[in-house]
Amino acid sequence: MQTTLKRTPLFAAHQRAGGKLIEFGGWEMPVQYSSITDEHHCVRRAAGMFDISHMGEVLVSGPAAESFLNATLTNDLRKLTPGHGQYTLLCNERGGVIDDLYAYRTGATDFLLIVNASRITEDVAWLEKQLAAFPQRSAVTLQNVSEHTAAVAIQGPKTPGLLDQLFPEAKPSRLKKNQIACGKFGGVPVAVARTGYTGEDGFEIVAPATIIESLWDTALKLGHPFCLQPCGLGARDTLRTEMCYPLYGHELDENTTPIEAGVGFFVALDKGEFIGRNVLAEQKQNGVTRKCVAFKLPEKSAPPRPGYPIWSTGPDARAIGHVASGTQSPSLNTGIGMGFVPPQFAAVNTPLEIEVRGRRWPAVVAAKPLYRKPAA
Repeated sequence: MQTTLKRTPLFAAHQRAGGKLIEFGGWEMPVQYSSITDEHHCVRRAAGMFDISHMGEVLVSGPAAESFLNATLTNDLRKLTPGHGQYTLLCNERGGVIDDLYAYRTGATDFLLIVNASRITEDVAWLEKQLAAFPQRSAVTLQNVSEHTAAVAIQGPKTPGLLDQLFPEAKPSRLKKNQIACGKFGGVPVAVARTGYTGEDGFEIVAPATIIESLWDTALKLGHPFCLQPCGLGARDTLRTEMCYPLYGHELDENTTPIEAGVGFFVALDKGEFIGRNVLAEQKQNGVTRKCVAFKLPEKSAPPRPGYPIWSTGPDARAIGHVASGTQSPSLNTGIGMGFVPPQFAAVNTPLEIEVRGRRWPAVVAAKPLYRKPAA
């Protein structure tokens, strides 16, 4: 039985712009407009705009909202003052990742969670289940507003000037990384956060679904002097892979912990009890049986893809893991990726081999991130 794909409020805009549409997490989304490589370079050098309306938005508020979220998420929300956000993870009792997300404190007792498109249903169900057992549940309100909310990401070194033209009263260029502010578009309040998934400076704008197409069109018009281009999921993936940012379903899932995935920095073991803490504390102390590493292949090698086997080298070579994410890097002009291997193979410069369609290509474990901005 064929499932009907969901569409964002920008679907018509993607069609008008000639976007090539694919299925992604149950959504019909643009993978590219021109070429993935051109869109990638556009973000690295100027400005690119992505439709991220498929992602979910959950509001958590009330006198006990902070306590509830701190008992549920891995990072420490007590560190956030109003207008600030942080990357964090939602884990099960085994320490496995239900989702990775951004949490913003938008007021003293108000929080906005930005969650992955493919995990909205699971996240909300999990949060509701935990809230039902939370002693102060009457002091917490949980709202899934994803259906009525849309978002765009505008990324690249030229974006601050463009955002100041889009939201002159909010002056987004004054925001520091992971700060969020209220702007207005056509008199309608929108949230503007200085964050992104590309490794470049940039912003994400969360707005009512009813105005997002007008905002998109206006940004493209104002963005002409900034060389702004619409960009698809293909460039978003190559950009995040160069930065070694995890993608749910690849580096993260319910059977993979933040420690194994290499995002243990966002696990605040010192904040008190939270779901999954015991397992994560044990892993931090005693180590794990597999680690997510970054790797590079030589130029002109075949690009690695998710699921491809990773081999050790030498006379005792054997399959030791698998590629989680892999692509041809437009910035580095070589094959790159991330994958899981036993810890004895995780040190930088460790030689590996990646099996691509029956042939094993040499690779080497590389430091994260794989791409670093050239010195100005």
